[in-house]
Amino acid sequence: MRVLAIGDIGVVDSMVHIGDEAMFEQFLTEARARGTDEIVAMSSNPAESSQRYDIETVPRLGLSGDRLAMAAQAARAEFAVLETVDAVVIAGGGNLAAQWPIHLIERAEIARRAVQRGIPLIITGQTLGPELTPADERMLAELLGSAQAVGVRESPSRALAARLGVRPERLHQGADDASFLGLRDGEHPEARPYALVSLSLFLGAADQFAFVESVAGLLDSIAQLTGVEIVFHAHYGSLAAPWHRGDVILHEAVAERMSTPSRCHPVGTAIEAAHLAHGASLVVASRYHAAVFAAAAGVATLGITVDDYTTVKLEGALGAFGQGWTVSADALAEAPEIAARLWASRREIRVRGQSIAIERRQETKAWWDRVLGLVWRA
Repeated sequence: MRVLAIGDIGVVDSMVHIGDEAMFEQFLTEARARGTDEIVAMSSNPAESSQRYDIETVPRLGLSGDRLAMAAQAARAEFAVLETVDAVVIAGGGNLAAQWPIHLIERAEIARRAVQRGIPLIITGQTLGPELTPADERMLAELLGSAQAVGVRESPSRALAARLGVRPERLHQGADDASFLGLRDGEHPEARPYALVSLSLFLGAADQFAFVESVAGLLDSIAQLTGVEIVFHAHYGSLAAPWHRGDVILHEAVAERMSTPSRCHPVGTAIEAAHLAHGASLVVASRYHAAVFAAAAGVATLGITVDDYTTVKLEGALGAFGQGWTVSADALAEAPEIAARLWASRREIRVRGQSIAIERRQETKAWWDRVLGLVWRA
C-alpha cells in the first residue's frame, strides 16, 4: 500500500516550523504502527524531509503570486506521483483559511486529480476558516466533499464542515493530531521549575511595542509569583546561524524589556519541543502547538490570541483537555491576574487534564485506526 501524505513540512534556509513537522511526524508514526510503511511525502525541501523521516519525498506544486496566479499554476502543474499511489492523506498543515490560500489551492487541486483517478482521499487534523472568501468556501466544499473522512480540531471547524455539506458519518472532531507526540500512554511527566513561553511573530492588528511591553510585564509577574525560571522556545526558528530569525525576534524583544532573567531554549525537533512543554510548570503561548503539547500533559496553559483564527485554534486545543484560559492581545493588562488564578489552579488542572487525556487518547487511537483502515481498503 503506497500513500501520498500531504503536510506542510520541509526545513527551508534552516527554518523549521515545529507544529507542522509535529503533525506529519505523528501521522507517520501512526501509519507505520499499522503496517503502512510505503509513504511518499510532499515537502518544501524534499531532500531534507527524506533524510529526516527516512521516506520518499516529492516537491510541492511550486505555487506563488496572487490567488488567480496560483490557481492557474496549480492547474498546469505536473504531479506524476499520483500515478503511483493507492491513497492520499492530507495530514497536518491544518490551516484551510483565507490567510493561507496556497494551502487550500494546492490541496484542492491534488484532491481533484485524485478523485479523477479514483484514488481515495482522507483529510485529518484541520482547522477550517473561520475567515474564508466565497471562492474559498466553494473550493473548500469541493475538497471536503471529495474525502472519505474529514478530521477537524474544533467545534467551529466541525460546524463549518457540516454547513459545507460533509455528511455526519464522514466527519470527526478530535484533539490535534500531534497531541500525544512524544508522550507515552500512561506517562505523567513531572512538573519542573520553569514557565515555558512560545510566541508567534504574527500579532494580527496588535501594536508590537505594546504587545512586547505587556508580555514582558506578564512574565515578570509570573516569575515573581512562582519563583520559576522563564524559558522561551521558538516554534518557528532557525536550526543554524543566523539565529535572530522567526519567533526568536519577538522572544528577544520581550526578554529585553523584562526585569527578570530568562533564557532561550534551542529550537530542536518536534519531539524535543513536546517534551519541553510536558515538563513545564506553566505555559504561556500564542504558538498553537506549545499549547497542544502542554494541555495533553495537563500543564496549566495561558493562551494569547490575536485574531479570530488564533482564538478558534487555542480555545480548541485547550478545551480538548478541560482548559479554557485565554486572553486577547488587546486585553493583556488583565493577563497577570489571570495567570495568578491559573497558577493557583495548576494542580487541579493537571489532574483533570491527565484524566481527560485517557479518553482523548482512546478517541485518537480509534481515529487513526479509521484513517489507516480506509487507506488499506483503497
